[in-house]
Amino acid sequence: MHVPDGFINAPVSAAAGLAAAGAVAVGLRGARRELDERAAPLAGLVAAFIFAVQMLNFPVAAGTSGHLLGGALAAILVGPYTGVLVIAVVLLMQGVLFADGGLTALGVNITVMGAVTVLTAYGLFRGLVRVLPRTRRSVTVASFVAALVSVPAAAAAFTVMYAMGGTTDVPVGKVLTAMLGVHVLIGIGEAVITTATVGAVIAVRPDLVHGARGLTAPLKLRVGGELVDAPAAAPAGGPARPARKLWAAGLAASVVLAGFVSFYASASPDGLEKVAADQGIDRRVEEHATAGSPLADYGVSGITDARLSGGLAGTIGVGATVLVGTGVFRAVRRRRAGSAAPAAARETV
Repeated sequence: MHVPDGFINAPVSAAAGLAAAGAVAVGLRGARRELDERAAPLAGLVAAFIFAVQMLNFPVAAGTSGHLLGGALAAILVGPYTGVLVIAVVLLMQGVLFADGGLTALGVNITVMGAVTVLTAYGLFRGLVRVLPRTRRSVTVASFVAALVSVPAAAAAFTVMYAMGGTTDVPVGKVLTAMLGVHVLIGIGEAVITTATVGAVIAVRPDLVHGARGLTAPLKLRVGGELVDAPAAAPAGGPARPARKLWAAGLAASVVLAGFVSFYASASPDGLEKVAADQGIDRRVEEHATAGSPLADYGVSGITDARLSGGLAGTIGVGATVLVGTGVFRAVRRRRAGSAAPAAARETV
């Protein structure tokens, strides 16, 4: 659902840019609370994984494909504030390096694919977790529903922006019907990928899943005739070692997906591209500002072998995203640690 330049006019694109900047600012502030010693190392990996999986378009209907948006997955794994930042990092890397998603439409894409999906998915996820039994199965069920709903919500958000600033005169009702019709199907794929990923991480390190924290009731010990909570047991081998193993496994999986599996992804246009072509809302699309990038269209210029070119571009993308993402989240983490030190000093006075 990467919106290119030319779909939405300049005033609405600028307004969406301000909304996206506000969402990122709120995300930066809130992420200081979410990025503890468990979440900070995982956030950069989540960004790289979402980048990789977004390269895997899957068929959803005749001549149409879909791909992961990732807002629900990011919010559940590392928290809603950090989730907005994760999607913003992914979209920035795709727009600048790979000419995927317009640069003047970056605010539109962050708002639609980041803020809307994260807010919709995490709000629904938390509501379901509260009413369902406090089990890991409930987390996966809530993840499925939240991810499923987040995709048509993003499609509706795009339609609202088109209604306010579309550059063509296609009736809004036709756009909304077409967008919702195809993106409900894409939402099923989103839900399957999100549930499988969340379930895999929970099976290995449930303490690293933001949305699964606090699900297990603490062990009770009788001390002096009273029941008290037993100290939480550290993961086998200490907290750092399994996290490093999970990080390495996740990075390896991302490289395999982007570098090898992506070659077999569907070549059909995704939901927005198909709707735009069918309804004629792409008549004023503009050439991407970085169309001449050596990595444009997820291929390395100068390499004629399509498999090698795409695989190398995907691997470079994963590496660049994990480096940029990790740098951003480490900086936010350091900011949190720096702000906590004066507060601790004041408490001792």
